[in-house]
Amino acid sequence: MNSDLPYFDELTRVVFPPVEDSSPEGIVSVGGNLSPGMLLSAYRQGIFPWYSDPEPILWWSPDPRCVFFPSDIHISRSMRKVLKKNLFRITLDTNFEAIINCCKEAPRPGQRGTWITDAMRDAYIKLHSLGYAHSVEVWNGKTLAGGLYGVSLGSCFFGESMFSRVSNASKVALILVLELLDTMSFEMFDCQVYSPHLETMGARLIPRNEFIIRLERCLEHRTLRGNWSKILSSSISHGL
Repeated sequence: MNSDLPYFDELTRVVFPPVEDSSPEGIVSVGGNLSPGMLLSAYRQGIFPWYSDPEPILWWSPDPRCVFFPSDIHISRSMRKVLKKNLFRITLDTNFEAIINCCKEAPRPGQRGTWITDAMRDAYIKLHSLGYAHSVEVWNGKTLAGGLYGVSLGSCFFGESMFSRVSNASKVALILVLELLDTMSFEMFDCQVYSPHLETMGARLIPRNEFIIRLERCLEHRTLRGNWSKILSSSISHGL
């Protein structure tokens, strides 16, 4: 893909190569940019960016794909005890920039650095300002203890990254967002990349072609754009 492509706004649709033509690792394309139109087009086609400086942008669609179906979340006995203690306060979309910065700075065992480059951070902050990217903040008193962020399109949430500064904070964020998505009739939470930890919480691997079919069905639903904290509190106050 040409690295000198122009800036695409969120209304522009960019066509990527078919995911079936990806490399064995799942790389669909190389290059391009992180403008809103390119990012949103990629997600709509089951593709996401994942790379490290100084590499060019790599666009991925792995097979199989790791996903949660929100109603299938598994909460362990120990986590249920943590939740009952009400150790944390949860907010939505109150400090997206802080969440993505914390994810960027979080140490990743076995990795040389972060895949959240400065360009990636700026691109997702822009998606948040447009109402497509959202954050879950987990507070311990006035301290940001953990959280996650991702992108929402239709009835699919694409999880990007999470971090924890206090034990169990990121698990609490994940459980909260999955329970919330379930109440909102979301069909999928895309984990993108498999991990045994996610599997213990109910994530599963599905064939890429099944993921694409399910994603197309998700995209038939309206995207809930904007600040979720404000939108959902307004919905609750109106009994919706």
